[in-house]
Amino acid sequence: MDLEISPLARPFPDMPAIDGVTLRVARARYKEWDRADLTYAELAEDTALAGVFTRNVCCSTEVEMGRESVAKGRARALIVNAGNSNAFTGYRGREAVEQITGQVAEELGCSPEEVLVSSTGVIGVPLPQDKAREGVSAALASEPCTWEEATAAIGTTDTFTKGATATAMIGETKVMLNGIIKGSGMIAPDMATMLGYIFTDAAVEPAFLQECLSAANTRTYSCITVDSDTSTSDTVLAFATGKAGNATLTSFGDPGADAFMAALEEVCRELAQLVVRDGEGASKFISVSVSGAESNDSARRVGLAIGNSPLVKTAIAGGDANWGRVVMAVGKAGEPADRDTLSIAFGGHWAAKNGLPVKDYDEGPVAKHLEGDEVDIAVDLGIGTGHATVWTCDLTHGYISINADYRS
Repeated sequence: MDLEISPLARPFPDMPAIDGVTLRVARARYKEWDRADLTYAELAEDTALAGVFTRNVCCSTEVEMGRESVAKGRARALIVNAGNSNAFTGYRGREAVEQITGQVAEELGCSPEEVLVSSTGVIGVPLPQDKAREGVSAALASEPCTWEEATAAIGTTDTFTKGATATAMIGETKVMLNGIIKGSGMIAPDMATMLGYIFTDAAVEPAFLQECLSAANTRTYSCITVDSDTSTSDTVLAFATGKAGNATLTSFGDPGADAFMAALEEVCRELAQLVVRDGEGASKFISVSVSGAESNDSARRVGLAIGNSPLVKTAIAGGDANWGRVVMAVGKAGEPADRDTLSIAFGGHWAAKNGLPVKDYDEGPVAKHLEGDEVDIAVDLGIGTGHATVWTCDLTHGYISINADYRS
């Protein structure tokens, strides 16, 4: 299936090396394609680990075992398989993951629990153990690769590679953060997005790294949606090698902790938005800002109700300023709202204020705004101080075409 690059694509950034991280790729040939589809990241000893995962109860073995590894807080390697999610595959799926973790652990002389595995692709087909074994062997013997090569190898229906980088000062020490991600469809996470990985040379205790990642996730990955479907494999992992040599961060009371948190959230937000920009069939990037809610969590849920509405998304695709569909989405969200205090705007132009259409409302400027590929929707519920921003995309015929042909 040949896919055109999304019109919302962004160029891959210039990402520096991260001390303590070595990347390699290989061709396991999980599908009939001529490309690398296995990524291997080798990590320095004592690398701190944190992660957030899908809440889909039909999750993959990789997610189950990943949670166990995150609870221990240390990692030595990451393997990512593309083309096969290995989800809903029973004991055979677990055997395949255990084979990979054992193979890598033997090579590195570490515990299998320190080897993280992610898989993405078709659900219900066990990961071929022979291909996985050969792919891992090929990766272990290959030359180091670039960040973009590693990112390309983890993709499935992605039309462009997605990466982000940031820096932070911890005392007198400059630390680097790099993130890569794949995701295009089946995007409506509860705890994470498709497959995302953040690497830093900062020294961070695992518990604090987890606290930072969970907080960043709430405001980034958990605020995106493409199609309202939460994957069986959603995973975001953070690895801190400690090679920068800074004083180890253990809490927000440590000097530089706020700067590290800001840099981590910056990387997470950029990666999350890139996934939306590559939404299957997307032609418009949509920001939904909700204010005046009972709480921030309530605002996020209202925003997701708007972002998940097929009627809102198709209206935006067609350039139709149908704010009545936004009213509908707010009302169905199941969150506190008052019809008589609700206000709605497109591109800064208010269409409705305090439960009524704006007097002498001119749809012309709104229609002009909707012609662009960046659309802003603002909703003020008028009942509290809660606020949140959710990012989504429009729904076009392209989404149907991609997913109707996904397994062929």
